[in-house]
Amino acid sequence: MDTILTGLGTGFAVALDPFNLMLVLAGAFFGTLIGALPGLGPINGVAILLPIAYSMGFEPASALILLAGIYYGAEYGGRISSILLNVPGDAGAVMTTLDGYPMARNGQAGRALSLSAISSFIGGTFAVILMTLFGPMLATFAVTFSPADYVALMVFAFASLASLVGKNPTKTLLGALIGLMLATIGIDANTGVPRYTFGIPDFLAGIDFLIVIVGLFGMAELFTLVEKQVSGKLDSLPVDNSFVKMADLAKSKWTIVRCSFLGFFIGVLPGTGASVASAVAYGTEKRLAGAEGHLFGTGDVRGLAAPETANNAAAGGAMVPMLTLGIPGSGTTAIILGALLMFNIQPGPLLFTQQPEIAWGLIASMYVGNVALLLINLPLVGLFARMLTIPQHYLTPMIAILAFVGIYTIVGNPFDLLLVTGLGVFGWFLRKMEFSLAPVILGFVLGGLFENNLRRALSISGGDWMILLEDYKSVTLYVLAVLVVAIPVYLQRRARRMEGDPVSREDAND
Repeated sequence: MDTILTGLGTGFAVALDPFNLMLVLAGAFFGTLIGALPGLGPINGVAILLPIAYSMGFEPASALILLAGIYYGAEYGGRISSILLNVPGDAGAVMTTLDGYPMARNGQAGRALSLSAISSFIGGTFAVILMTLFGPMLATFAVTFSPADYVALMVFAFASLASLVGKNPTKTLLGALIGLMLATIGIDANTGVPRYTFGIPDFLAGIDFLIVIVGLFGMAELFTLVEKQVSGKLDSLPVDNSFVKMADLAKSKWTIVRCSFLGFFIGVLPGTGASVASAVAYGTEKRLAGAEGHLFGTGDVRGLAAPETANNAAAGGAMVPMLTLGIPGSGTTAIILGALLMFNIQPGPLLFTQQPEIAWGLIASMYVGNVALLLINLPLVGLFARMLTIPQHYLTPMIAILAFVGIYTIVGNPFDLLLVTGLGVFGWFLRKMEFSLAPVILGFVLGGLFENNLRRALSISGGDWMILLEDYKSVTLYVLAVLVVAIPVYLQRRARRMEGDPVSREDAND
């Protein structure tokens, strides 16, 4: 403990330096703006500003503090477009749309944004505290996860989808299957065989995640608005001066605590990230809500607090393996790892003893950055909420411009503009068929992780499928996957039986 306190003292001396403090504030502010642009997200924000930080001759500690501020700011900024426009800023913000957007539609945009800011602050702060106390130990445990264990983790995540969103579990699973199918498009990395490319060269590299998320959410929302304009059913959104209430925080307090731990632990596992953390957290809290689970997806504060807390906690957790072992826990931390190497700094266990000002300075800056995000964004909640007063016939072209400019700037291929439009039409059709789009996105994100780790596990075992059941971690996750599917079904049948439903009694006798 004395070593930790000494390290934190060194870190805060670095982080509270006036120049570094300015960089934390600037990173949090500009990161928020970058994250609010649909499709950009933290990984692109850090990637875009990394050359600037390097070329300006910053000290390594200062450059990393700036990038970490951008990382945290972009993680929160993605929630702004998710709540206000139903367009996720990145994969981790997909689950935020489920309850955040309905709250905005009901005139509670300020309440949703402020609850999002506070949940993100608590989740991020929890993560940094846990990283300070248990980081090296957890990182050592995380690297014991084999490809077979990751397969089990993905199965658990897919099981969580079964009753995640929507009233029809069949449509939820079909949506996840569509996402899995989209993830398989392109050249098979192991065999070199093109899959589902239909002879189109632009499909050989697969479909970029940015294309999928902007198409299925941003463009689908655009077509929905156009349809309402044409049919004359486009209503103005109510906007008030709502703000988070103490009752909201009291109702979601245990949700925030649970999701802080859950998000941090999932974030520590290399390669998972905020998308997995937010999905598992949302599904877990919906089940724990019991009889009130049906309120999730309609604007329940717990349904907003769960993913917001988990994804910011996961962002902090992803820093643990990167700093202590030199293994990036997410795409964004992979870029930050590249920044370390650019400055000739080798992350790992020796970083904390050989260059404590960098390791502990970065950790201390996260404490400061979380507070900065709260102080920056809470006063701006009213301003963000007023965006909904823009007439929606002006909002439609604005969404189109953001979508097309974001796609072309990052990807730079004209074919992708046609592809994102086609996915937008497909997303609009799925909405008309009352499919939730969140499982599609999560199926796409998790599909690649699932396939890659399954291939690696089978390669290690020479094709023996029993490798998937050899480790206690895998078996535990499979058991949890069965339980999260079976327990709700059992509880529903039990409730019907207690109410005297003859159909349920016949099912029970069977």
